[in-house]
Amino acid sequence: MAQALVVPRVRLNRDRVLQAAIGLADQVGIEALSMRRLAEELGVVPMALYKHVANKDELLDGMVEVIVAEIDPPAPDTEWKTAVRLRVLSARQMLLRHPWARSVLESRTTHTPAVLDYLESTIGMFLAGGFSADLTHHVMHALGSRMWGFTQELFDASADPARPPVDVAVQTARIQAMAERYPHILQISTAAAHDDSVVAHGCDDRFEFEFALDLLLEGFERLHVSGWSSGPATHTA
Repeated sequence: MAQALVVPRVRLNRDRVLQAAIGLADQVGIEALSMRRLAEELGVVPMALYKHVANKDELLDGMVEVIVAEIDPPAPDTEWKTAVRLRVLSARQMLLRHPWARSVLESRTTHTPAVLDYLESTIGMFLAGGFSADLTHHVMHALGSRMWGFTQELFDASADPARPPVDVAVQTARIQAMAERYPHILQISTAAAHDDSVVAHGCDDRFEFEFALDLLLEGFERLHVSGWSSGPATHTA
């Protein structure tokens, strides 16, 4: 009688738990991710997870550590503006791979080592470009969440993933109703037509994100060249 083939069980470790959690969140969303569901995905009892992550918060912190490590490192021997642009756009690609990451990054109250390393290297790119610590301080405030590849847009439909698809007839009726009372809003909202948007109906979110990023970087460069300071002897470009 032939013996049944015994498939060796893959040993559970922290990295496997985090990778499985990320994969599950990519599939079902962060709200549906729970320790129980993750345990089912891994084929273990929930208590087995607690040997590797103490609770849901520690799980989320660990997931952030993994996805931040996906962002490309600073390009070597590259001038600061190009280096920053490439880094931010790499962060944006990471967010597109993991749509849930934005809400998790915003919800974290503690900075993990990977997050601090990312902040450190981003600041370092400006300092290496000759920016003063004073200007870099204000630059980082101006970049804000854009450093992570996202920003709160003027009409941000992506902020609510549960929002139902737009009904064209309803949308048309709303536009007609707005035309008289809000002519300026209507004028700019219909000024450009783009496809494949996750930011707003009629807007290309990648174009708008890169437009604003380039605008900021050009402004930072002007301030740097002019020797700008936040002190009383501030120079203007």
